[in-house]
Amino acid sequence: MFASMPSLTPLARSLAAALAIAAVAGCSTGATQTGASGNATHDDSAYGGSAQSTAAGTAGAGTGTGSQYGSGTGAVGQQADARIPEVRTIYFDFDRDTIKDEYESVVMAHARYLRANDDTRIILKGHTDERGTREYNLALGERRANAVKRFLRVQGVSGSQVNVVSYGEERPAARGQGEAAYTKNRRVEFTY
Repeated sequence: MFASMPSLTPLARSLAAALAIAAVAGCSTGATQTGASGNATHDDSAYGGSAQSTAAGTAGAGTGTGSQYGSGTGAVGQQADARIPEVRTIYFDFDRDTIKDEYESVVMAHARYLRANDDTRIILKGHTDERGTREYNLALGERRANAVKRFLRVQGVSGSQVNVVSYGEERPAARGQGEAAYTKNRRVEFTY
C-alpha cells in the first residue's frame, strides 16, 4: 500500500499505517465510548450531575476552585459544553483586577461553553466591597469584568458575545463590614 510513497521515511510509513488501521478499527464498531458505569467519563459535578471523580471535584465545590471542569477535549468536552457551568462567580483580592489562578478553570469552562454556543450572550457583572469612593469602585468593578472578558477573548470567545457592566459597591452579596463580607463582594458574576 505504501510502496508508492518513496519520500516517506520508514517511521512515517509505519505511523501512517497505524493511523489508517486505527481509523478503520474505530469506525467499524459504531459504539459510543462510555465509562465503566455506562455514563460519559467526565466529571460533571460542576454541572449538577453525579461526579465520577469526587476527590478532585468536592474540594472546591461551589467555590470555583480546582479541577472540577477538566480539560474539555474530545467528545467528553463536547458533552460538557452543552450545559452552562454552575459556578458563575469568581472572586478577587482587595483592590485587584487580576483573575486568581484558582478561578482560571471556571473562566475556561465558560469560554468552552461560549465557543461551543456562539449564539449565546453573557453579561459580566463587576462588583467591589464598600471601601473606596463610589467612582473608584465603579471603575474597579469594570476593570475586573474587563479582565474576565479579555481572558475569554484570548480563549476564542467572540467579543460580540460578552457585555460588561459594573455595579461597584452598589449590589453587595454580603452585608456588613469585615473581611468575611468584603471577600464575598469582590467578584465578577457570569449572567446568561
